[in-house]
Formats: sequence, structure tokens, C-alpha cells
Amino acid sequence: MLDNIKIRTLMFADQDAAVTVINTAAQWYQEFLPVAEYHDPEMTPGEWQTEAKRLTWYGAFQADVLLGVMGLEYVKDVALLRHAYILPGQQRHGVGSRLREHLEKQIRGVGRRGVGRIIVGTYTGNYKARAALQGAGYRLCADSEAVLRAYYAIPKDRLQSSVTYEKVIEEPSRRPL
Repeated sequence: MLDNIKIRTLMFADQDAAVTVINTAAQWYQEFLPVAEYHDPEMTPGEWQTEAKRLTWYGAFQADVLLGVMGLEYVKDVALLRHAYILPGQQRHGVGSRLREHLEKQIRGVGRRGVGRIIVGTYTGNYKARAALQGAGYRLCADSEAVLRAYYAIPKDRLQSSVTYEKVIEEPSRRPL
């Protein structure tokens, strides 16, 4: 199944499909978020476009059907993996891992000086994402609130209910020969 997955940069023409994936996948947040913090829709087309001005959207496709999305944003000395959403029927089949691995390769391949780690934020109650990140070698940040304040522009309600994970990466110039 994963052999048929193609990952590519999303374009404006992919917006509607991407917003649908995001909003469909985010419905499960109501299982752990307080009512006041649950947003429906999670993202509007306008918000998707605003995010596209500062990050690069990627999508995982199978037979031209968008199964999942993830964003990559460079901020100061880190790379942020943002907005990771996989359609519920495709979760736990490796689609999210393929997207994450693709973005990690992009980060390592860019050779951006000063990017020494990858940071991912998620909800404290999102046990699915937290388990996947830990399994992929990410470690819970000691002070998630400080990391969120330093690298993200998120609403206060999301700040209070989120944690961050990080993975240290080697800069290309420091890799052993």
C-alpha cells in the first residue's frame, strides 16, 4: 500500500482537498479537548492560505486522492513540522510516517545553517500523535510553553493545552565523512 503513496508540495489548487483532510481528521479532537477549545472547522480556506505564506504544505497522495497533509516552516534556528493531519481511515498505515520522513529529508537536504533541531507541537491529549513522535525518536521538550512562545504564534487556549517534541539533527557540514 505505501509503495503507491506519492508525496509532493501542495499548490493552491489542492487547497479544498487539504482543508477537507484537516477538518475531517481534526474531528477526533472533540474526544479530548474542552468544548471551549474545540474549533469546528479546525481550519478555513483563508487560514490555509495564510499558513501557506509562511510554510510549505506537503501532501501524501494515493491514486490522486489526498490522504494526509503536513507543513514545514523554518523559524529562527529550528524547523517546525506543522499541521499534520491524516484521514481517519488512513491512520496507522504509515501515511503520517512517510510524510514526516519526507519532510525530515527536506530539512537535512537543504543544508540550512543554524537549523539544529526539528520541533513538533501537538495537544497534550493527542496520544496518537505523541506515541508516533516518540516512536520516531522525538523527545518531549522540558519546557513546552517556552518553546511554543519562542517559535509559534498560537492562541492562548492552544498554548495551555499543547506540548512540544524535538529531534536534534546534524548540520550537513558536521556529518562524518
